[in-house]
Amino acid sequence: MEDQVAVEALVRMTDVELKDQELFRRLERMAAAGMPSGYRFLALPNEVAGAVLASSTWAVLGLTLHIEIFTQVHYRSSIEPDAELSPLWKDVFLFHWKEESQHAVLDELEWRREDARLAPEMRDRAVDDLIGLVGAVDGILAMQAEADADYFLARAGHSFGATESKQVHDTVRKAYRSQYIVSGLKEPRFAGMLAELVTPEQMARIGQALSPILAHVDG
Repeated sequence: MEDQVAVEALVRMTDVELKDQELFRRLERMAAAGMPSGYRFLALPNEVAGAVLASSTWAVLGLTLHIEIFTQVHYRSSIEPDAELSPLWKDVFLFHWKEESQHAVLDELEWRREDARLAPEMRDRAVDDLIGLVGAVDGILAMQAEADADYFLARAGHSFGATESKQVHDTVRKAYRSQYIVSGLKEPRFAGMLAELVTPEQMARIGQALSPILAHVDG
């Protein structure tokens, strides 16, 4: 509270995030109107938020920055260069990308501020919290990938054998892991800051915990 400029910046960021939530709720309704029935989002937002906020502030800020960065990677790699996407869809994500670019700067500042407050043993516990949060995200992705693959298989208008069905499930989960975890981890901006804040031993612990995910995506 001693820095009024910081307070104003964070309040504005919160306002924009609330606007974005409503924006994407509208997009969901627009998409649902043209989709076959039966699609489901399985994760309950309030439960996810409660689980995340139970972790240390350092870990929550690290995860938040990771999310801000992978949304930017997603726009640059798969939305911006695609000439066949809906112009409205691209426009929405262009302006969302611009906002997320600003938010990532604030996340970096807040993460550094929180890091400066931590004693080494507190940071070590926070690293475990961050590993746990990424594992929780992976669990949500596994659940949603299973449901989304089932939805596709049931409504694709084609009969799939057991081997094909297994390939669809594996491909969807691999794609979700790549987008929502690995793309952010591999972005130099996030990876460099994480390496700057933690010790080599802690970085090795993070790498070991994430190695199964990375191996699945790269395999």
